[in-house]
Amino acid sequence: MTSLDKPTADRSTTAGSTPDQDAQADKAVTEAALFEAFGGVRGMIETVVPGLLFVTIFTINKNLQVSAIAALAVSLVLVAVRLIRRDTVKHAFSGVFGVAFGVVFAMMTGNAKDFYLPGMLYTLGLALAYIITALAGVPLIGLILGPVFKENLSWRTRNPGRKKAYTKASWAWGLILLGKCAILFPMYWWADTTKFGWVLVALKIPPFLLSVYLTWVFLAKAPPPIDVFAEMEAEERAEKERKAAAATQHHPEA
Repeated sequence: MTSLDKPTADRSTTAGSTPDQDAQADKAVTEAALFEAFGGVRGMIETVVPGLLFVTIFTINKNLQVSAIAALAVSLVLVAVRLIRRDTVKHAFSGVFGVAFGVVFAMMTGNAKDFYLPGMLYTLGLALAYIITALAGVPLIGLILGPVFKENLSWRTRNPGRKKAYTKASWAWGLILLGKCAILFPMYWWADTTKFGWVLVALKIPPFLLSVYLTWVFLAKAPPPIDVFAEMEAEERAEKERKAAAATQHHPEA
């Protein structure tokens, strides 16, 4: 059983546990959920490698076509490895689509910097989505992590402490990504391709890690999630027991 399989709706279900032990268990659940949701170390590697390969090859030979094909090829290899190992492929597939769009843009315009443009536009759109949903009271990070924590949308109406944490986390993601865009978009216009590419690669991981860390901080201090799946299972068991009891009453043994 992983930490995500442990009940999280009621701390009192752990016999003989202390508040400190419950707090540590909640932190472990949070860490495991974040690791699962954002792909962990492997997901970060799969995000960085195609762009790193592109800028490395382009720095050496200035050949847009070779650089683009190499980046797309390594993305496909990463997906193939996950398929062979029967691992989760959502992060690798998202990387392939991002690289493919970048290759198409760059080939159409003949400008190597356009390889990075779709990803930059996606980052800007994601930053705005985090901020807008936080303002609307439906923070995006809660929509992403709710199913992972088995709480779905229960945090919206039944767990105000978690809603507050998700709102803070969404603001953190939005502002950090906006800060990243504030660096990259001006460089897109005035920096040469190699300098721009290396800066972009350097900015792949640190903002992401900072956002994940702040999310962990906010959620670690929040109330535990309400396991709505466990509640539904309990309701189903109770309903079956009621039906069995009713059947026994209507058809007593002779």
